[in-house]
Amino acid sequence: MSTELAKKPSLYAVASDVATESSLNEQQDGNATQPSVCSACSGTGWEFVVDKGVRPCRCRNNERRAKLLADAHIPKLYSESSLQTYQPSKGNLSQLRAFNYAHTLVRDYPIVERGLLFMGSVGIGKTHLSVAILRGLIEKGISCRFYEYRSLLKEIQNSYNSNTNTTEMEVLAPLFEYEVIVLDELGAAKPSEWVQDTIGLIINARYNEKKITILTTNYFDERRALTDETLEDRIGVRLRSRLHQMCRTVLFEGADYRRGLDVQ
Repeated sequence: MSTELAKKPSLYAVASDVATESSLNEQQDGNATQPSVCSACSGTGWEFVVDKGVRPCRCRNNERRAKLLADAHIPKLYSESSLQTYQPSKGNLSQLRAFNYAHTLVRDYPIVERGLLFMGSVGIGKTHLSVAILRGLIEKGISCRFYEYRSLLKEIQNSYNSNTNTTEMEVLAPLFEYEVIVLDELGAAKPSEWVQDTIGLIINARYNEKKITILTTNYFDERRALTDETLEDRIGVRLRSRLHQMCRTVLFEGADYRRGLDVQ
């Protein structure tokens, strides 16, 4: 072996390709037929690139993203929700603005200072867009989790039952650990002192650790009718003040798309 060859390593690490969203969808749906051994790396986890060296195989990236997607607990109803499938109503500038904020958050993460609070009436795409953010971040390898407000509170309450095997901290721990979470339908549960204290604990813990939180709510900051409750009425003054600091409030306007589903 010549001295020149002896000085050169035979292989170099090469930047890995970014997995496409379509490949992630295939793994989620379970429709794609996966070989028992990856043809690109022969099961080693390292892909050889001619004249360049080796890099982590794309199958490793796909497996990680599939695991992150499963861990996110996205409801089946929103299994197709993504930035690509989000369609603002024609001429609806508020929905277009919300999409731009969502796209920017995904693009810039982790150089992001604040989360988003999507505020608007029912059936105008708040949850779709929130899930789309999670999917976009999962594509970047970010750990995310979807929570529905009332279901989360019920799960915490159930942990107090001596007949269950789940403790309160086992329920709360993931809320503190995931890099990004969605808390859907904020304020939907009856605003008792326990509810406000519990949600306040979660939000403050994430705020102190500078973790991004995405929230949706059907309540507004101002009453639109005499009988309306505000978001502050539902979650308390202190928590609403905290959310002003940790999230950008994005107001949605528009008609409930579900009302047109039964029109033939």
